Amino acid sequence: MNNNLFDITGKVVVITGATGILGRTISTYLAQQGAKVVLLGRNTTVGASLEAAIRSEGGECMFLETDVMNRDMLEQNLADILSRYGTVDVLINAAGGNMPGASIPPTGTIFDLQTDEFQKVLELNLLGTVLPTQVFLKSMSEHKRGAIVNFSSMASFRPLTRVCGYGSAKAGINNFTAYMATEVAKKFGEGIRVNAIAPGFFLTEQNRTLLTNPDGSWSERGSDVIRHTPFGRMGRPEELCGTIHYLISEASSFVTGTVAIVDGGFNAFSI
Repeated sequence: MNNNLFDITGKVVVITGATGILGRTISTYLAQQGAKVVLLGRNTTVGASLEAAIRSEGGECMFLETDVMNRDMLEQNLADILSRYGTVDVLINAAGGNMPGASIPPTGTIFDLQTDEFQKVLELNLLGTVLPTQVFLKSMSEHKRGAIVNFSSMASFRPLTRVCGYGSAKAGINNFTAYMATEVAKKFGEGIRVNAIAPGFFLTEQNRTLLTNPDGSWSERGSDVIRHTPFGRMGRPEELCGTIHYLISEASSFVTGTVAIVDGGFNAFSI
């Protein structure tokens, strides 16, 4: 038995959405812990820069352009990964996002919801998790071991105002996570685990305009979030790393089908 249950040295970790703020932070951290990190994302400029930065600090990684909605690209990603590293040990499904038309502004109603954008948000967040899972689970199923971590959200637990499409998609992530935990354990054995992480509120490129004013101060919605968070602040990206590390390591070997909440108490607060 390894005395260090958190040792992830040499594990091949694939992370979608790696070029986002949260993805970049998590990728850098895992590389520092000795993992071989595969950065998947659409932004080739950011991806190449992140790969160079990680390598300059002695980390092992590779960047591959992808689209989580494109099975052919994902299959090619898998082939490239197997050619270089021979296996996939961990998949972190961090890709996702929202669109204005899938939200309902304070002055709008359900009749203003644009169903085409609602569908796109569902597909990006939910199908954009299902497709990578199908592709990268192949290697795990062959070796009977691995870990998958999906990205959920506070909007999956509470019907937050405005984010109609995003909340619906993330609620689907919770259900898919529980379903897959049973599916893989029954079909491929206890060596493969599927969990999710539900971040509270963290400033990203996608929500910055919603949570802050042009001068950087908190918007009305941003202030509401902080008032509803017992810690009285937004999360810092690096505060997700410990939970991710736990979920992909042997420290959580008997943990599957769960949604780990990292939110400064937001979901626990009532009044």
